[in-house]
Amino acid sequence: MSNFAATAERELPGGIESELAARAAAGDGILRAVGNTPLIRLAKLYGRESFDAYAKLEGMNPAGSSKDRPALRMIMRAIESGRITSRTTVIESSSGNLGIGLAQVCTYLDLRLVCVVDPNITEQNLLILRAYGAEIEMVTEPAAGGDFLTARVERVKQMIAEMPDTFWCNQYGNAHNPEAHHQTAEEILQALETPPDFLFCATSSCGTLRGCAEFIQSRDLPTKLIAVDAHGSVIFGQPAAKRLIPGHGAARRPELYCTGLEDLHVHITDREAVAGCRQLLRTEAIFAGGSSGAVVSAAFKLRDLIPPHSVCVLILPDRGERYLPTVYSDEWVTKHFGDAGDLLQQIPSAA
Repeated sequence: MSNFAATAERELPGGIESELAARAAAGDGILRAVGNTPLIRLAKLYGRESFDAYAKLEGMNPAGSSKDRPALRMIMRAIESGRITSRTTVIESSSGNLGIGLAQVCTYLDLRLVCVVDPNITEQNLLILRAYGAEIEMVTEPAAGGDFLTARVERVKQMIAEMPDTFWCNQYGNAHNPEAHHQTAEEILQALETPPDFLFCATSSCGTLRGCAEFIQSRDLPTKLIAVDAHGSVIFGQPAAKRLIPGHGAARRPELYCTGLEDLHVHITDREAVAGCRQLLRTEAIFAGGSSGAVVSAAFKLRDLIPPHSVCVLILPDRGERYLPTVYSDEWVTKHFGDAGDLLQQIPSAA
C-alpha cells in the first residue's frame, strides 16, 4: 500500500470518505494515465542547428496538457490532508487547461467543481469544461488594475467566504503544483539517461518552472533552465500588455515565482508563438498549442547561445485542437498579424 493510501485510510476511516480516499490513492482508471508522457527527438525542426533537440509531449496527458499533473497532485494531497471530503466544492480560477485537468479528476472522484473564468476563455475550453460537468462562474469585468486574473481570484475569495466546505486549489500559490513537475523532470532524466544541457519551459503559474528548478537543484544537475515568457507578461518585470494566447504568461506575478529559478528568460511575442506552432507542425507533424510554439521559437531565438552538440529539451504543454480557431486559423492570423503566409518567415527554415 502506498504512503498516501495508508494515510487516507487512517485519516478518513469508513464510509464514503474512505471510498473517496481509496479511489484517489489507487490512481485507477483515467488517473493512472496522467504522466509518463513521451520524449521524442526533433529530427527535422532544428535541422540546420548544431544542437540536438527533444520534445516532452505533455499534450499526451489524458485531459490534454501538462496541467493534468498538478490538477491530480493538488486534489490528492487535499484529500490526504482531509481538506477535501465527498461534500467539498472544489473552486479554481483557470484560463483553460488547469480547469480541464481538475474537471477530469473531479468527475472521476465525483466531486463538485466550480471553475471561475473570464471572457478571454476560448469557446472550446468552455465547452470541454461543461462536458465534464464543471460549473462555470464567469467574471465579466476586469479588476481595478485592468486585468481579469485579479478579478477571477477576487471572485474565488468571495465564493469561499459565502459557501460552506470549499477548497481553493490556488494553482498560483499551491506548493503541490510545482511538486507535480518534479516527476516531469525525473521522466526527462530517465529517458535521456544523462541530464540535458538546456531545458526550455513556458511560464504561467510558474508551476512547471519552479518544479523543474527544484528538481535540478536537488540533484545538482548541470542543466540550464530557460523560462519562456509571453511578451506582455509581468512575471519577469515587463510592463503588462495585451496577450492573445491564453495560458502563456501572467497579468500578475504568481506566488510560486521566486528570483533565481531560471538561468535565463526570454520573451516571445504572440506572432512568434504562432509561427513556432506552424513550423513545428510543418516539420515534425506535431500539432501543439500556443505556448508550445513559444518554446519552439525561443530555442531558435537563443540558438547562438547554445554550444555545439548540446542536448536541449523542450516541454510542449498541450495539443493544438483547442487552438484551431486561433493559432491555426489563417483568418484569425491575418486579422491580428497580417498575411498568414508570411508567418513562417519569422523563424529560420529547418529543412
